[in-house]
Amino acid sequence: MRLRALLKTLIPLSVGILFIYLSVRQTTAEQQQEIWFNFKKADLKFVFLSVLFGFLSHLSRAYRWLYLLKPLGYQPKFINSVLTVFVAYIANLGIPRSGEVLRASLLWNYEKVPFDKSFGTIVLERLVDLIFLALVVGIALILQFDLIYSTLFGASRLDLYTVLLFIGSGLLLFFGVKYFWKRSFSGKARIQNFVEGLRDGILSFRSMEHKWAFVAHSVFIWTMYIAMFYVIKWTVPQTFGLGLDAIIPAFVVGALAISATNGGIGVYPFGVALVLQSFGIAEAPSLSFGWIMWTAQTAMVVLAGGASFLLLPFVNTIKSSRHG
Repeated sequence: MRLRALLKTLIPLSVGILFIYLSVRQTTAEQQQEIWFNFKKADLKFVFLSVLFGFLSHLSRAYRWLYLLKPLGYQPKFINSVLTVFVAYIANLGIPRSGEVLRASLLWNYEKVPFDKSFGTIVLERLVDLIFLALVVGIALILQFDLIYSTLFGASRLDLYTVLLFIGSGLLLFFGVKYFWKRSFSGKARIQNFVEGLRDGILSFRSMEHKWAFVAHSVFIWTMYIAMFYVIKWTVPQTFGLGLDAIIPAFVVGALAISATNGGIGVYPFGVALVLQSFGIAEAPSLSFGWIMWTAQTAMVVLAGGASFLLLPFVNTIKSSRHG
């Protein structure tokens, strides 16, 4: 298990380092100097505005989570929801998707919300995010279909054998799990209870009182995501004139890159730069845009996540003493 956890960290990180290496290798010394110059001379008011938009999206996510937990009979403190969300983000920088597990564990530790139920609500959150990402991808396809298609599929199009192998593996896994489930084993009851709790969390939306408020928060979160990306265009002179027809496709590729490595390290700036270059932006300014965006948001997550990790026990100690 330790080896598996280590590989989950090292493999995505290695991919990110590889893309950093490729970015450095394919740029000349003059271009590297230009990137560093753009980085140092970036207009900080737009950098801070981007960070603010990102921070507001995380606060909205923490508040939206409360809507999903209430139908299950739990009403955690908003401060605990905020702090656990930020801790989850910083955890994902180390091990992709580990933050969701840690977030549910922390809520159990400090609010006594069962892990399976809270994790179920987090799964539902991710499904909602996937829907919104699909909507943004749809908008990007409308704006720049040829560009998005060639970026996502042109360089690494799957052949028929790969697709068949993928489908066959999925079917084999499904029937294998089904066969195993029918056999009696000691932990079956515990697994059934966990699955039921997970299901309750995922289905909490059906009994939610404020469905439209939940949807409004979801729209706000993704609006902030696009806004924090959009304002970065004013940090690099060559990208001032970019419109939504360029920003949306670049945002989509960047969002997909986030899940490929630890927080998008290396891959994020590289992917964003590829899209911007297709709109006539030179390589150095395109990479500058990507690195400024990635650095600003990552720095915010590291600072807010680190502070949240330290504040969680402190805040809840104070809360316990007041109730004592």
